[in-house]
Amino acid sequence: MPAARSSSRGKKDEYLGKVVAGRYRLETLLGEGGMGVVYRARHVLIDRVVALKLIRPDLRGETHLRAWMLREARAANRVDHAHIVEIHDVGETEDGELYLVMEYLTGTSLSSEIAKGQVPITRAVDILEQMTAALARAHDLGVVHRDLKADNIMLTVRGGRRDFVKILDFGLAALARDPRLAPKGAVFGTPEYMSPEQARGDDAIPSSDLYALGILFFEMTTGQLPFRSSDRDTLLEMQRSSPPPNPSSLRKDLPDAARAIMLQLLEKEPRRRFRDGHHLSENLKALQRTLPSTTWDEQQGEAPRPEPPPPPAPTLGVVDWSRRASYFSRMVARAYPNGRAPADVQQAGDLMWDLSSRASRLEGELSSHQKKLEAIERRGRGLRAEIGRKVEELAEEESRTLRDAAAERARVDKLQLRLSEANRAWERAHQQAVQSAQAQGTEARAAFEEVGASRARAQTLSEIIAEHQERVQHKESGAADLRRQIDELRAQLQRYSEALENDLAAGRDRIATRVREALGFEKSFVEASNLLMKHLDERPECGELMDELRQAEARFTREEMPSQVVSPPIAAMTQGT
Repeated sequence: MPAARSSSRGKKDEYLGKVVAGRYRLETLLGEGGMGVVYRARHVLIDRVVALKLIRPDLRGETHLRAWMLREARAANRVDHAHIVEIHDVGETEDGELYLVMEYLTGTSLSSEIAKGQVPITRAVDILEQMTAALARAHDLGVVHRDLKADNIMLTVRGGRRDFVKILDFGLAALARDPRLAPKGAVFGTPEYMSPEQARGDDAIPSSDLYALGILFFEMTTGQLPFRSSDRDTLLEMQRSSPPPNPSSLRKDLPDAARAIMLQLLEKEPRRRFRDGHHLSENLKALQRTLPSTTWDEQQGEAPRPEPPPPPAPTLGVVDWSRRASYFSRMVARAYPNGRAPADVQQAGDLMWDLSSRASRLEGELSSHQKKLEAIERRGRGLRAEIGRKVEELAEEESRTLRDAAAERARVDKLQLRLSEANRAWERAHQQAVQSAQAQGTEARAAFEEVGASRARAQTLSEIIAEHQERVQHKESGAADLRRQIDELRAQLQRYSEALENDLAAGRDRIATRVREALGFEKSFVEASNLLMKHLDERPECGELMDELRQAEARFTREEMPSQVVSPPIAAMTQGT
């Protein structure tokens, strides 16, 4: 994946060809991330190409990193959003290695596109809007990415659309109000994209991700980061206290609305940024409506088709087990027409037939187990998506309600100032009336009329304030009710996720049990095959059949005669184990 760095493992990698957890054959090394080595792998039972991350060998003893990697899967799976990389599986191998299985993506990283120069405004806003939609859902479900950066954004092609955003690597994601794995005062993340509060060592909050979006928006549109330094400490201090440069000085055609969004995202105080992702999304959509109708996609022409993953390596199936057993039986019959074959030869031939039959039944069982797992996965995705959409709808309404309440409260504050001034005016008028109480004529009458008018203005303002305060209470009460519904749905999602994960774990355990049986089948089949091969290969009467067998199996292997011939599921789960 583009976000992965080039690996130092080189071309010789003992893991290539190995099957992880009995399901994923490692085909190609893609690179190394901060915590894991990433491979392109293939699910051998359903031929699904995936990206599989193994924790780096030098970090296997770092238990806190293992915990973070597990959290990556839980966080991303709970969100289940189109613009967040999908997690298929997570677990540990028999050797105690932690693995994480993600969807396999083809495309380019945002950092690669930025390296080419300033991104067109329309394109930059479109990319930012997609990221915002994904993070709004994540924040609604209590997940903070914590380490957003250009390397963690993949631009793919989906359904003919360019720049379909995928956010990668929730490896440092922090579930809200769960500080167990992130000690207070620890500074995690990438300094160039780190929020001021993170730079101070505080816990990341949803607004921290919004700050990182501001950095990315600045970088896309201007072609450079707002804060740059070769010294980490200097860079962190700049994030904490330095104002960002004026982006309009670096990009002359930057719309004022885009500049305003960018600078609000880069506010040092979290409360001065956008209230949440939904608030930001509304502003971005409003900005999009002001931009030229011709999109960057249309300017570039038809989107290229993504390259399909390579086809699976050919393997011999159960039918080929039986065919090989048949060939060897015919060879034995030719070599010993009197039926007096050596006992070990006869036993090997009988065993190959028996194993072929048992392997065929096992293949059916494995297929049935896998179909059940797929059904559980589909049910899980459906439940997560349904609950996620409900939470998102409620959170959008809550966001608008809280912003309306804040606006009403701001009006109340302004009216309170006017009321204070009206009360002071009434007091002054009252004092003046008292002083002129002994006076006669129009002067006294005017003084008392001013008292009445002042008092009326104060009473009117008090009534208006009371109305606005009632609106504030009504809106805040409505927001609180929405929050209760959101919390209930989040708790429901957690219960469902845990139950489904238990079902998946049970299904995977059943497959693992059958894998151990498959190992025995393979070992016995190979031993019997090698015994017969050694005994019959030099027998001239068997030469014709041996050539036929070689020709029949040549399309499955580069070698003249494979040393191991197993069915697809058994081969997948035993190879390299």
